[in-house]
Amino acid sequence: MPAGVCGCCGPLRPRYKRLVDNIFPEDPKDGLVKSDMEKLTFYAVSAPEKLDRIGAYLAERLTRDVVRHRYGYVVIAMEALDQLLMACHSQSIKPFVESFLHMVAKLLESREPDLQVLGTNSFVKFANIEEDTPSYHRRYDFFVSQFSAMCHSTHEDPETRSRIRVAGIKGLQGVVRKTVNDELQAIIWEPQHMDKLIPSMLFNMQDNEDSERAGEENPASLAESCFRELLGRAAYGNMNNAVRPVLVHLDNHRLWDPNDFAVSCFRIIMYSIQAQHSHHVIQQVLSHLDTHSKNTPRVRAGIVQVLLETVAIAAKGSIGPTVLEVFNTLLKHLRMSVDFELGDGSRRNSTSSLSSVRTKESEERIVQNAIIQTIGFFGGNLPDYQRAEVMMFIMGKVPVYGTPCHTLDTVKIGHQGTKRIQAMLLSSLIMVTSGFKCKTMGAGLPAAFLEPLCSISLMEDSELRQLVLEILHNIIDRHDNRAKLRGIRIIPNVAALKFKREKICKEDVVFMKKHGQQLYRHIYLGCKEEDNLQKNFELLFTALALITIELANEEVVIDLMRLSIALQDMALVNEENMPMFIRCGIMALVAAYLNFLSQMIANPPFCQHVSKVIELRSLDAPYLLPEHIFREKCVLPDSLDREDNALYFQTADLAEAMTVPGYNVERLSIPYIPQVTGKHALLYCFK
Repeated sequence: MPAGVCGCCGPLRPRYKRLVDNIFPEDPKDGLVKSDMEKLTFYAVSAPEKLDRIGAYLAERLTRDVVRHRYGYVVIAMEALDQLLMACHSQSIKPFVESFLHMVAKLLESREPDLQVLGTNSFVKFANIEEDTPSYHRRYDFFVSQFSAMCHSTHEDPETRSRIRVAGIKGLQGVVRKTVNDELQAIIWEPQHMDKLIPSMLFNMQDNEDSERAGEENPASLAESCFRELLGRAAYGNMNNAVRPVLVHLDNHRLWDPNDFAVSCFRIIMYSIQAQHSHHVIQQVLSHLDTHSKNTPRVRAGIVQVLLETVAIAAKGSIGPTVLEVFNTLLKHLRMSVDFELGDGSRRNSTSSLSSVRTKESEERIVQNAIIQTIGFFGGNLPDYQRAEVMMFIMGKVPVYGTPCHTLDTVKIGHQGTKRIQAMLLSSLIMVTSGFKCKTMGAGLPAAFLEPLCSISLMEDSELRQLVLEILHNIIDRHDNRAKLRGIRIIPNVAALKFKREKICKEDVVFMKKHGQQLYRHIYLGCKEEDNLQKNFELLFTALALITIELANEEVVIDLMRLSIALQDMALVNEENMPMFIRCGIMALVAAYLNFLSQMIANPPFCQHVSKVIELRSLDAPYLLPEHIFREKCVLPDSLDREDNALYFQTADLAEAMTVPGYNVERLSIPYIPQVTGKHALLYCFK
């Protein structure tokens, strides 16, 4: 037989080639020949062993048509491949898929946007097919790289650029769907792939120039959807590789200041991942904050604000073992921020302008406020048992004069820096204790917490004393009665305020026996500080009222009355040479509190005595009442008349009024004198 017969005789060509050739019309505008496509599909399904040859031949034709720019036939070839993929699900499809992916790669390598979009659409259809058996050797490295490059398209035509970017995002989404659930393709989570996938999505989310487009035609919204899907599929061991590229992208594009996009990204992350993985994200942000510890204040503040968003969302679910780590890292950066602001003398040398120094200080304040807000918000959303632990942890960081503080070195920043740290940590404690409802006062105010807190209350700074009182209010006020008190005043009808209270439990009785004297001493010494303001007296009144509502039994009532008389005597005798405003303020505080106490215990003789004194004061000495002394431009007396007993509360009259069952009236005649005993604890007693 002549050698040339096989090469030129059409009927002797393999059947699969004839079937493939027949699906291509003479004019590509006519599209795929559907009847012949049905024959080819039937043949492929009936003889699956021929699929690899069909794929190879189609790939050969497609490559030739791409080189010759016969794009109509390229479209027909890809349509035929798509239909064959959808129809065939046998073992033999594996070699066919390799030919298919080779053809898709050819299209993606083309510089023609239409071919790139065509190849992407075919790959997406392929990605949605569930294969019967996994592929051991198939890799998608090229597709990750190519689709990522398409996501960053800089085509000069905006419409075309948007089409290419959308195609790139869809391609990456296809890669994710095809590989993320395949244990054999776990390599997709490795850094070299995540470093391309994640930035490509973030780049399009950030560059929202086609905001008017809707749905999948908008690169930003499509990228966000793909980003959410990827994070939602991330397993426990893949979280770090998924989050790290986000942080790197934000660094590279300087998106921490302003940080709106960074906050948005981490909101998406926290709401997309599984709740039990939240602590991984928090740890990543904390580590990133450590990495940027010497960066500009605004960058650090931006990272802290992102951390606030993450912990705010994580606090609603599972935060894992990172609770104290969060606080430890934040407190460390708080200390560093104060050090940057106050401790580095090089920033205050003669070459630095005053305006630059002030700008630096104000920017560091932004960092500090962000840290305090994060600490407070995170702590305030923890369960009560964890909140108590955090309260102890923060209190252990507060520098207290006369006690060792190993965690915050305050030598370099001096007195001013130490005071700043104290104020900020106490402010964070106010936020942490807000809404805290302890079942027993011993659980809310353990000795290890109460003693350093009371030590701070003795400092000569009105702001710090105010913060301590507010912390005490948050812990003692278990029935939300504080709002009804509204400052310091003579309340005409206490019953009308309808305070919520319960009978004092045995545990609270024991607490007051052990620690009541610390509270009394805190109030007694806090009253006579010369820098007291109206707010200090208001907070002191609220503290006395809350102790009465929450912790007062018959014994405590007597102690509080003795404390009140002792305060009155201190203001009258004035051994401390206190200013007249402070003396009158103490008198007003005693009047307001005894008026409150007499009505709370509903003792008519007690109420009559208090009312009589208040009435006489309103006529002859209004400066001894809160409504007058705390008014602006209140005229102060030159001295207090110690001989006019009618203006003051008398121990004998109070004792006579309290001669009812349950009260030990004899103790009223014993003056209250605060004492400190013991070396390391504050122990107080009555004499």
